[in-house]
Amino acid sequence: MSTANSNSTLGSPLSVPLNRPHGDANGGPKMPVWPLNESLGPHPTPLPSKCARNEREDGVCCKDLKGDDERTLIDPDVVRDVVIGLSDGLTVPFALTAGLSSLGESKLVILGGVAELIAGAISMGIGGFLASQAERDHYQFLQRTTAARVHRSCAGEMEREVHAVLGPVGVDEKLSRAVAENLRNVEIEGNGVGANGGNGDVEEGFILRWSKDVGLTVFLLKFGEGLEDISLRRCYVSAFTIGMGYLMGGLIPLLPYFFIPRAHVALLYSCIVTGIILLIFGAVKARITGAAGKGFGGYLWGAVSTLLVGGAAAGAAYGIVALMEGPDSSS
Repeated sequence: MSTANSNSTLGSPLSVPLNRPHGDANGGPKMPVWPLNESLGPHPTPLPSKCARNEREDGVCCKDLKGDDERTLIDPDVVRDVVIGLSDGLTVPFALTAGLSSLGESKLVILGGVAELIAGAISMGIGGFLASQAERDHYQFLQRTTAARVHRSCAGEMEREVHAVLGPVGVDEKLSRAVAENLRNVEIEGNGVGANGGNGDVEEGFILRWSKDVGLTVFLLKFGEGLEDISLRRCYVSAFTIGMGYLMGGLIPLLPYFFIPRAHVALLYSCIVTGIILLIFGAVKARITGAAGKGFGGYLWGAVSTLLVGGAAAGAAYGIVALMEGPDSSS
């Protein structure tokens, strides 16, 4: 019996036929990666390939399992900016137009509303940019001071700080020390500092481009202080999102005044339209933020609470303007 026949008869684990896809080695599809929970060789299974799919009865990977209300939510920073812009856009211009509607002419309401809308959108956008920039500057300042403290502190102090973060969530002291040592070594090597404290080969670009994104400093800021770096692009996106949200939301209460000359009649339609939009916006906000939960009550509370805020602001503005012009109208 030949060697090939004996190998096929014995059925060695290494001779399992694979379903090789067609294609060349350069441009063809890659070989399939089989999910393994335990490696048969001396080396441990790589994390990207480690999976218990073959051991499960349904044969489904854990990453593919979805809960009853599990979905991909929108970036919370974007949601925050949209909520700020639309909430102010739906309430402030509506409150202003409701107050100006007591003057009796829709033309005055339109002029005042458009002026406030443009100025408010610009102001809100600039405010969003400055707020994000202030957070970015604050993070960069803390990053510099924390990095300097990491490099001048001893290993024991860094181990205590790492354990102060990991200990409350259940990580033991031994593992905290290993994590601290690993993160500290990564940061020191990434910044070109050798084991003897001297600089590395900085002229050849030893300092990694992503050195600020790894290491002990980022760990202490992210998990110890709850802070993350904000890119400059995020500042512009925040300004644009808040400004456009305010502009789009503020146009809704003004629409009836463009078609109805009498402000009191237009105010009625503006209240109806804005109320409906506030209800829809509150329900959508509860959906995309996950506050709705699994029942109808979450959507109802989100819609009603948003409507109450907008209605209270509009009622207060209308009442104040009516009281201020009361004595003049009576005289």
